[in-house]
Amino acid sequence: MSIRQFRSWSGGSRVHRRVSVGVGSLLAALLLALVPLPPGTDRAQAAEAGSGTKAAAEDSAMTLTGRKGPYDDFSGLEVTVHQTKNLRAQGVDVTWKGRAAPPVDGFRNFLQIMQCWGDDPAGPDREQCEFGGNRGGTHWMSQRTLPKGTDPLEKEYADAGEDNPFVPFQPLQGDPTDSPSDATYFSNNDTNAQPWLSTRTDGTGEAVFEMKSAIEAPYLGCGDVGSGAGAKPRRCWLVVVPRGEHDPDGTVNAAEGVHTSPLSQSNWDQRLVFPMEFGAVGNTCPADKAERRVIGSELLTDAITSWQARLCAGADARFTFSQAGEDYARRLIAKPTATSPGMGVTVAPIEEGTGLVYAPVAVSALTVGFFWEDGQAGQVRDLKLSPRLLAKLVTGSYPYDIRQISFQNPVPDHLKGNAESIVVDPEFKKLNPYFDRPTQPQLGPGGILLQAGNSDGANLLWRYLQSNAESRDFLRGKPDPWGMKVNPFYRSLGLDADAPLDYPKADTTETRMTLPDNGVERAISYGQLEKSPYANDMHDGALRVRRGATGATFLAALDANSPQGIKLVASDSLPGSRQAYGIVDAASASRYELDIAALPNADGAYVRPTADSMLKAVARMPDSPVAGVKAPSPATAKNGAYPLTAVAYAVAPVDQPADARQDYARLIRYAAGTGQTQGLTPGELPPGYAPMPKDLRDQALSAADQLVRGKVAEPADPPAGGGAAGGAAAGGSTGGGDGAGAGAGGTAGDGSGAGGATAGDGASPSPTAASPGAGAGAAGPSAKTGLASGGLTPREVLGVVRWVLLGVLVVGGVAALAGPVLLRLSARRAATAAGGPG
Repeated sequence: MSIRQFRSWSGGSRVHRRVSVGVGSLLAALLLALVPLPPGTDRAQAAEAGSGTKAAAEDSAMTLTGRKGPYDDFSGLEVTVHQTKNLRAQGVDVTWKGRAAPPVDGFRNFLQIMQCWGDDPAGPDREQCEFGGNRGGTHWMSQRTLPKGTDPLEKEYADAGEDNPFVPFQPLQGDPTDSPSDATYFSNNDTNAQPWLSTRTDGTGEAVFEMKSAIEAPYLGCGDVGSGAGAKPRRCWLVVVPRGEHDPDGTVNAAEGVHTSPLSQSNWDQRLVFPMEFGAVGNTCPADKAERRVIGSELLTDAITSWQARLCAGADARFTFSQAGEDYARRLIAKPTATSPGMGVTVAPIEEGTGLVYAPVAVSALTVGFFWEDGQAGQVRDLKLSPRLLAKLVTGSYPYDIRQISFQNPVPDHLKGNAESIVVDPEFKKLNPYFDRPTQPQLGPGGILLQAGNSDGANLLWRYLQSNAESRDFLRGKPDPWGMKVNPFYRSLGLDADAPLDYPKADTTETRMTLPDNGVERAISYGQLEKSPYANDMHDGALRVRRGATGATFLAALDANSPQGIKLVASDSLPGSRQAYGIVDAASASRYELDIAALPNADGAYVRPTADSMLKAVARMPDSPVAGVKAPSPATAKNGAYPLTAVAYAVAPVDQPADARQDYARLIRYAAGTGQTQGLTPGELPPGYAPMPKDLRDQALSAADQLVRGKVAEPADPPAGGGAAGGAAAGGSTGGGDGAGAGAGGTAGDGSGAGGATAGDGASPSPTAASPGAGAGAAGPSAKTGLASGGLTPREVLGVVRWVLLGVLVVGGVAALAGPVLLRLSARRAATAAGGPG
């Protein structure tokens, strides 16, 4: 049975935007209007300014140069890996220059990158590298197969009888693979190997490479701490193989480019080898220490995983964190049992609870992270999405998000007249002029990845859509200016007013697929869940986006082992055409170096989540129904504030044993102190978080003191303008569950608590070792963004605001004469709850 769950920050009442006027604001408008506009600034420069974590990563950057080969000269090639230390499961920037310009008619002058293990200080053997998969075809460059007679230097694997030889993969432990398509350890769907990274016409290029720790890839063992005193985390390697225009035998295929594998001896001899130092992974805190369990929001997962090693050192207790839906955590804390955790992490408070202390522990945000390759043009780095575009995506309103359109399977009747995918939507093209060109709807990224289960993040996204008039009207059923309407299966859910805790998959359309099998027709069907699947959690979503593979299964393949004789499979994720996006937390987006779409805030200015824009949002957040707990408020996110910002709160009951209260208070104090220092080493605040401002840190320290005393302080009077956050009234959704997933358990430097529940799963999570769920050159849009300072985009917004403010100044001159009216409006502002749909 499906239970519709929701959260209303305003107790079901809607409060429309307040109008506030005052002489002070008019004077400020005058100053701002007269300030000259700054010169044009590259978006990346503005975003990267002041990024401590980026600077820390660059401290370990390493550059290697190529060498002259027998046919192609790579001596001018310089490859830089921008982080080689303090690694975990993450994305790593790789850039290069000095390559010959690639032709447009084949695979020539590109790079191939792979991750390897190996204890030899000189580097790994080719058998120790994760490369190749089960992709077929005559091009061997993406495989481990070595076609006979193509490499005069190949001796070790020259003789394989009638078949072509191949280089087996030898894992850290276990048997080597026994065929080129052996997927025992990795396959085409989950490998991190990059078989084709294109170079720009100026000879430069860039990519983000997914590094795997021992948790995701035990066959590599990166970061694994061996037994014995003084054991260090296992080092791994990043190997770059440059490819020119010649195959090893000197031939040039002008039409198709090089064909041979990078593991062929002549190609392997040109490799560049980078040592990669991982942080320790696994259970590093002694199990004999008292366990203090924490459960809750994924928004804290990366931070608390980093903090755990430092919290373990010199203490009598260890902390295990289980990632779960916030609503599930609230229920466990509000009505605890003998086995309930002693602390929860949530965004929304427990409104009916008493005897609870709330401590802010982290500031982060939801994002739309994306990875979008555009063929020979490279990689799209700049994207804007309006609330209405987001509403179209999360309601399955594009036909291609529901079905792969074909002659046999046309657009479903209920979606006829809608843009078939986002890349042919006039609204998307208007916002993103780079895409304003002829294209085919099937060339889009498909359905947006959404988190399974319940979360306060889903509730926040729905309230963001409801705070914008255009997206709210679309959800209600009003067509956009080009005639596109919301998917009717979603219109009946009342999503224009109700803010559920999940992302429903409401479309019941089934698409039938058939294949002939020796005179028998095999049939199978797929629906929205297969075409636009859930991610286990936001970290899993970010990892899928980084790989450019959402996991959509809408192709049919014969399968003798299936009772039906047929199964659904995913399409190949081919380099150069990988596209994916998802609703993910800022920490996971930063971890995997995703590009982040700009979203409009309440001013209509397009903003990205940076430390500065998130802190501006926090400063404008009103109190929730529980005094002192700030409520995310997209409707009040103005003046550069990022609208999907949230504060994660640790909540703990004071009726616990004294030793438990002291231990949990120590966690809070660490989170409010050293834990707010940004950096990459264990114990620091990872990328994707904004350091908490002083008032939140002080509030956390006060909460820790209250917890130790076992007494909750009387709440202070809320500040003027505080109160419940604006947004949604009560409502519901289909599916859902608690989003319970595995969490971090005494780990250091890695993990994410991915692998959460699927929709409808309400199982209790178990504390385990934290683990994750699981490019090419730049295109026309500008360079990518990090979570640093800045946030407002583009520069033109300032020009518009400038003239708007001048208009306000004129109006203000008249309004200033009506002083008593202004005073009455100010008094009403102080008494009115903040936010609400605008």
